[in-house]
Amino acid sequence: MSSKRPQYLDQNSSQTVREGLAEYYRVNAHLTPPETQPPEFAQILLAHDVGHVVYGCDTGMYDELKLLPLFWWTSECTFQTYLKMKDSPAVDVMYDDLIREKGVLWLYGSVLRVLPALIPELISIWFKTRHRQKRLPFLEFEPLLDRCWKFARSLICCSSSNEQTNPRPASAAFRQSGGADLSQYHQ
Repeated sequence: MSSKRPQYLDQNSSQTVREGLAEYYRVNAHLTPPETQPPEFAQILLAHDVGHVVYGCDTGMYDELKLLPLFWWTSECTFQTYLKMKDSPAVDVMYDDLIREKGVLWLYGSVLRVLPALIPELISIWFKTRHRQKRLPFLEFEPLLDRCWKFARSLICCSSSNEQTNPRPASAAFRQSGGADLSQYHQ
């Protein structure tokens, strides 16, 4: 990853979601392109990648763990939908490869290192989003691609004034301390 912070992570970016997604793939060139995967998994993988852009999340453990609850609470990918998708053998590929490459202890150790900082943020996001009626599309996200990233972000209504001036300070601190980056295991 270059030393310059990607625009798709910037709360004030004027990129479209499509431009942010292109930048996400440029910055994370080692990711498995969704189009190289079986169609069912490719659709889920691409929706996940769009989520990184819309929610402004990088590929470190902190943001990867934050991304799922963001989907559950603000998109059509509810927890029940996730459980159905999780049963797909194609989705298991990512977890199996990650565990085979790094090991179970590494995975759970990485999760445990970020939880103390992540849990308060998740609680805050849950309070901000718990009464949402309108949900972002998950697998049918194409209408968002040519919309401004800020428009898509405004639909989820979960950024606070503190996040506008100091986005994800705990996440940045975790990355600087050598936190786990899952981007290479995005398969």
